[in-house]
Order: sequence, then structure tokens, then C-alpha cells
Amino acid sequence: MTGADQTESELLRPSPRVGAWLVGARGAVATTARLGAAAVAAGLAPPTGLVTRLPAFRDVPLPELDQLVFGGHDLADTPLIKRADALAETGVIPATLPRAVEEELEATDFEIRPGIGPDDTERPREAIARARRDIEGFVEAHGLATVVVVNLASTEPPARAHPAHATLDALDEALDTGLAVLPPSSLYAYAALDAGCSFVDFTPSTGVRLPALEALALRRGVAHAGRDGKTGETLVKSALAPLFASRNLRVLSWAGTNLLGGGDGAALADPDRRRSKLDSKARALGAILGYQPDARIGIEHVADFGEWKTAWDHISFEGFLGTRMRMQFTWEGCDSALAAPLVLDLARLVASAQAAGYRGGISELAFFFKDPWGSQEHRLAPQFEALCEWAGGLATRA
Repeated sequence: MTGADQTESELLRPSPRVGAWLVGARGAVATTARLGAAAVAAGLAPPTGLVTRLPAFRDVPLPELDQLVFGGHDLADTPLIKRADALAETGVIPATLPRAVEEELEATDFEIRPGIGPDDTERPREAIARARRDIEGFVEAHGLATVVVVNLASTEPPARAHPAHATLDALDEALDTGLAVLPPSSLYAYAALDAGCSFVDFTPSTGVRLPALEALALRRGVAHAGRDGKTGETLVKSALAPLFASRNLRVLSWAGTNLLGGGDGAALADPDRRRSKLDSKARALGAILGYQPDARIGIEHVADFGEWKTAWDHISFEGFLGTRMRMQFTWEGCDSALAAPLVLDLARLVASAQAAGYRGGISELAFFFKDPWGSQEHRLAPQFEALCEWAGGLATRA
């Protein structure tokens, strides 16, 4: 394509390659994201589900999917092609795609390093240093303009408050003396931010949600976003609950039951981990309605469901003259197929935000999360409007 044939938006797009470093790189979501990026870039699959492929983002200076270089951390050692084959067998992805992009999956396998486990014997400072070396080696090996680290690992229990979390100096002192108390998600976040890389938490884990790590992001001049990707029941809730608020219909109760298979369901069978997810899922309803109805949320692991999930919601509400009415809906979806395109969207958007000089938490990315950083807006439509307006401004800041 000649310069005369290029549109203004294409000329604005950055040409250097961008790293997408996935924590939990051999999990179902990460595998689907990596395979999907290769398939869409090669024209083997349509970009359905990618928000950044909507017309509203046509003139935003985003890295293309074929400019993303993938690597990551994981505790598992199953090759990506085997993970992809397993996903194809259960109908998550088309059966022909794993072999069509096998070369790209093998290249990513080469870039995956051993992760940080909750029971590792290495000291937190050593774990951070190792993860940072892995990321910096990845940058150097591929000559990357920037790296966005995305946490896709299993949900952790909520972190207990600790004096070392309050300031960066206190945290560094605790790390140096071996007294630091940090979950793996925060160790990854520290390593990413300290290496000058952006961090996105797609899970409800602690990650950057410590004052000390937010201070580190600002000191290093890097951006972050999160947390807990909004892909299923909460996505529907954030679109549906505004209906009741705008029509002045009072919600009396909103009960939901979530049935999950796969690794996410297995992790959330643990009561402590489940508490992190429930805390995240509960935030939207009260913020949207302006009051807190009787809201019950249940999460159950059904191993037979595999990568699929079902949510059943029962809403009781009151209308004119106190007339009581009910609404029910069932949501059935594939978690990996719902989450993977959002991971690619966030990698592209945050990379561009970093290039445009953003640092610290990006509240305008609330559209993607159940528990968004720096935002109390949970209504889906206003979140999308804010996202589009913010993304449109990236070109002027780049």
C-alpha cells in the first residue's frame, strides 16, 4: 500500500510491535485470545466480539492484532496447541483453527515462563525480580515498544490489609526484610510496573489495588486498568438494571445463581476465592439503582459444564400503586469466547494509552470491568459512551 492509498487513521497507527504478556498464559482464556488474535489477523475468522473493531474505534491509533507479540507466565506446562485442541473438542473454538495457527501458538509457547505460585518458597522480592527479568528479556528479544501485562490467573482470596500496603517506601522495606505480605497477583503487578509496563487485572484479585502499587505506577509513569472482566451475568445486569432506575420501578430483590465449569469454576469452589468474586459482582446493582435491594448471588461449580457457564436471575419489582411483578432471565455462554476478545481490546487500548502518556489507573475503561478503577459508573451505555470519547482523544495525545 502506498502512502497515497493510506487513510489518515492508518498513518496514525503505531508501527512498533507491542507485547501482550499474559499471566495464566496457558489457561483457556489466554489460549483463546492468542489463537483468536492469530486467526482474525490472518482472515481466518471474523472480529466478532472485539469492541475495538466497531466503527467508533476506526480512527483510534491502536496496534493491529498482527503487531501483538505474546508471552507470559504460567504454572502449567501443557503446550498451547494441546490446550487449543481441547477447547476445539468441546466446541469453544472451530475445530480447524488450532492447526491453522499452530506456528503462532508454538512461538508463544517459547515465550512462556514459570509463574509465581501461592506456595512458592522463594521470597517475594526474589519472585518480583524473576518476573521482572522475564518481562524485560521478552522486551529486549523482540524489540518491543511497550508491554501490557494482563492478569488472567485464577481468582485469589481477598488480601488482608497490612501496614506495608500503605506506602511504597513501607512496602519496599517489607520486601527487603522479607516481611512483605503480597498475593501473587500483586507480585506480578509490582514486577510489571517496576519494569515500566502497563498492568491490566482481568480478575477480581488484589493486583494493583494497594496504595503502594498505585504509587509505584505513578512513579514509573505507567498505566493500569481493572478489575474483573465483565463478561456474563454482570454484563446483562449493567444493561438491564438502568431500565428499572429510569422508569422509577423499585427492585425489591434480585437473586442470581451462577453455574460454572472449567478452571474458573473449580477455583471458585473455594469459599475464600469465591468471596473475591462475589464482592466484585455485587458492586453494580446498588450503584445503578441508587439503593441496595435484597440481592443474593450464588456460585456453584459444575464440572460437567467445562468451559460453559449458566446464570439464572430472578427479579422482583414494584410498579405503580404497589403492583408487584417479576422478571426472569437465563444467560448461557462460553466464558473463554466472551473474555478473550476483551483481553485483546484491553491490550490494544492500554498500549495506546501508554504511548499517549497516560499513567496510573484509567477510569474510562470501566466498560470492561465489574469493579472498575476510579469509577462509580456501572451503567453499560454511559460506560460505552465514556470509552468511545476517551479512545477518540488518544489520537490527539499520541
